[in-house]
Amino acid sequence: MDRFRMIFQYFQSSSESVMNGICGLLALASVKMYTSFDFSCPCLPQYNMAYGLGIMFVPPIILFLCGLILNRQSLVMLEEWRRPPGRRKKDLAVIRYMCSSIMQRAMVAPVVWIIVTLLDGKCLICAFSGSMDPEKFVGFANVSTVQAQQLLAKVPCKDEELLSNSTSRKAVSRYLRCWSQALGWSILLILIVAAFLARWLRPCFNQATLLQARHWSNYIDIEQKIFEEACCEHSRLFAHKCILHFFESMRQEIKLHSFSLPREGERAEGEEGLLRGITDQDQVNKLLKTWYYEKPPLDVSQAHQRHPLVRERSLLPWADNTSTHSKCPLHTSV
Repeated sequence: MDRFRMIFQYFQSSSESVMNGICGLLALASVKMYTSFDFSCPCLPQYNMAYGLGIMFVPPIILFLCGLILNRQSLVMLEEWRRPPGRRKKDLAVIRYMCSSIMQRAMVAPVVWIIVTLLDGKCLICAFSGSMDPEKFVGFANVSTVQAQQLLAKVPCKDEELLSNSTSRKAVSRYLRCWSQALGWSILLILIVAAFLARWLRPCFNQATLLQARHWSNYIDIEQKIFEEACCEHSRLFAHKCILHFFESMRQEIKLHSFSLPREGERAEGEEGLLRGITDQDQVNKLLKTWYYEKPPLDVSQAHQRHPLVRERSLLPWADNTSTHSKCPLHTSV
């Protein structure tokens, strides 16, 4: 379980190139799953279409959701879209760029699954064999309508005794497979042409807008990672001091068990600066709330202007290390 969690966290923190690799792996996994899948059409008029279309479209939905889950930027994009404007305005161009990038990667595996099923033809034969016109095929023209529907529904079943050597069954199967493969190749051709046009026509449009959207989408992702790392470091130091305070209250019992605690000056010297005056739960909650509602503006020239939360902390008796704030403008801007 821990190993799976580590792999999942690695995927969540991966770069753009690794995300492209994950999309490729999902596409290969979709092909492998389809080839190893035991396709068994029920050969019943009321279930054939539901089964065939279900096999064709339900797994792509699952693969699409997996692509969204494994892509870390999907959560970052939603947070950026839903966050309050605060001191930083939202850029819809950046959100649209992130959404487009996420959707393109998530759609790779589902499209591969649909194309593979169409080229194979089994799903389409199972789904639409009962919808064929029996008058067009000699073997089904001389029977009643009900019997013709039942016989057409059994076309996907090669081991059916009534149709095992029937040329009409083979004709229906070839006809539907032909249409299925034609549809699959057509979709593949359309996608390749669309990718070709998107690649070669891109220089004809404004590249500055694209570069800006790509730059700020990467910035939002990196900013979120750095903030989470800073929160983890502060939480570790915060927990460390709380535990030490607990042991101090139990000093007499600890002495009985021959434990030794570090001196007050030794442990406070390096940690007070890193805690930056945030030393209780209410201050931590206010810091996180301020980060969500009032993200700092994207202007490093304003780094010397203190945030209201920082000015408030500077009035506290324990926030006496002012040099630390001036050295780290990123932390004073949150």
